[in-house]
Amino acid sequence: MSATVIDEIFTVFRERGDGAYLGEPVSQSEHALQAAAAAERDGAPPQLVAAALLHDYGHLVHDLDEDSAEHGIDTVHEDVGAEGLGRHFVPAVTEPLRLHVAAKRYLCAVEPSYLDALSPASKLSLELQGGPLPPDEVAAFEANPHHREAVQLRRWDDEAKIEGLATPPFEHYRSALESGLRT
Repeated sequence: MSATVIDEIFTVFRERGDGAYLGEPVSQSEHALQAAAAAERDGAPPQLVAAALLHDYGHLVHDLDEDSAEHGIDTVHEDVGAEGLGRHFVPAVTEPLRLHVAAKRYLCAVEPSYLDALSPASKLSLELQGGPLPPDEVAAFEANPHHREAVQLRRWDDEAKIEGLATPPFEHYRSALESGLRT
């Protein structure tokens, strides 16, 4: 079963991952691989490396247009990805993935310079996602047992937009994905 699920994920990236990543200078696949490489470089546990690789998987499997944000539509890709992958992966993979948008909103609320550093595309999606978290939601986010991992994943997400950056291929991350599979 594990090889089948992982092979299906790799097929989705192969078939749909070459599309532009929402106004950034990289493709969906390049973005995923750069985030996973950053997680691995920083010594993240394998399940968090898997979350970094899969954090935007929902963009590849929802039925909305690639430019939905430009039309004022939030694709809720974090929920789409976490729900679909949750059948196969443990919460240590799916919860940071589910929370990575909330982590962006959180960081905008608690680190004033964070908002200024976001790319234009990320600022556009932030508006659709509700903007910076209000104080009561900051506390709720911090109470979530996966919030630290989600914040770290968010930081890798932000840096994973470098045109032409060399990364290992998807197959390199098979063992990280296997470590997060439900048994």
